[in-house]
Amino acid sequence: MTSQHTYAIRRFSPERGAWGKLMARDSLVRRLDWVLLLAAVTLSLVGSLLVFSATRNRTELTHGDQYYFFFRHLLNTGIGLALAAGTLWLGHRTLRGAVPILYGLSVVLVLAVLTPVGSTVNGAHAWIVIGGGFSLQPSEFTKITIILGMAMMLAGRVDAGDRLHPDHRTVMQSLALAALPIAVIMMMPDLGSVMVIAVIVLGVLLASGASNRWVFGLIGTGALGAFLIWQLGVLDQYQIDRFAAFANPALDPAGVGYNTNQARIAIGSGQLTGKGLFEGTQTTGQFVPEQQTDFVFTVAGEELGFLGAALIIVLLGVILWRACRIARDTSELYGTIVAAGIIAWFAFQAFENIGMTLGIMPVAGLPLPFVSYGGSSMFAVWIGVGLLQSIRVQRPLSA
Repeated sequence: MTSQHTYAIRRFSPERGAWGKLMARDSLVRRLDWVLLLAAVTLSLVGSLLVFSATRNRTELTHGDQYYFFFRHLLNTGIGLALAAGTLWLGHRTLRGAVPILYGLSVVLVLAVLTPVGSTVNGAHAWIVIGGGFSLQPSEFTKITIILGMAMMLAGRVDAGDRLHPDHRTVMQSLALAALPIAVIMMMPDLGSVMVIAVIVLGVLLASGASNRWVFGLIGTGALGAFLIWQLGVLDQYQIDRFAAFANPALDPAGVGYNTNQARIAIGSGQLTGKGLFEGTQTTGQFVPEQQTDFVFTVAGEELGFLGAALIIVLLGVILWRACRIARDTSELYGTIVAAGIIAWFAFQAFENIGMTLGIMPVAGLPLPFVSYGGSSMFAVWIGVGLLQSIRVQRPLSA
């Protein structure tokens, strides 16, 4: 009897049943990256407190229920954890086979935003209102499908042993896959999401081992595209005003520069230890717009001070560190590319969000991962965590 037959008998024998399931479950629990998971959960819980502080006095938003955003943020976090668990249960390898369906669905959703179904929020026509106070931002999930789709294409022949690196034709096909949703999202226009996806594409190419000519070519194409977008008037006036305010912080401090000026005042007033949670005068006085979403970091800076804001950055750094280890340790290129895409996504979006509150990056309307209020963003980043955990759990035991 061969060893494979012996293994099959032992696997399905009645004696193994409950004990085997228990051992398998114990192995899964032990192989999870608990540092990554705890850092993400801590960020989400800290975010719930910051969101509560930013909204508890906003009666025009809460309809008299000061805990409205607080409980919804916790609910979004719970749903996000469930989505992460579901992603882990399915596994990134199983999702690899479903990429065409997931990609097609994501493209349909972003296209639907351009129809009468779509809604405009803060100048960006990027939302689908579901009802009951719930809305969906399809571009958040497009980030995931682009990562999975490009990874599937770039790693296919490499993981099969046919090639050492992706060939030029494969790289072109993967870039075409990303170009379609980027073009649609640009029409909304949602410049922030386009910036994130562009960085994701760059990170995926770097991780895939594709020729450096493609990397430099992509950077050059991006610079040329940005110039043409500016010259051809693709951007809306409010987006042009944001860049103008970034280039000249003293420009119209009561108008286009109001958000960033108030954000810097709030962060600077917190000094080392902050004014105390729920004690921020800028936050309580509602001087910083969109403080529960795009500018939530200002609440941390004012109420928790430099130390509290630094803690958020450290926790984000821990997530990126653990993700880098997962990308390094996996034995398949597909897993490495998926992890690298998620790293590029989380890193740039966090840098852009924190940077715009400090005045070192233009305002782009991007939430802070795990911290800002918003269902679509929370669900998407937790699916990303589920993918990272799947890559770690399913790597060979010898790795």
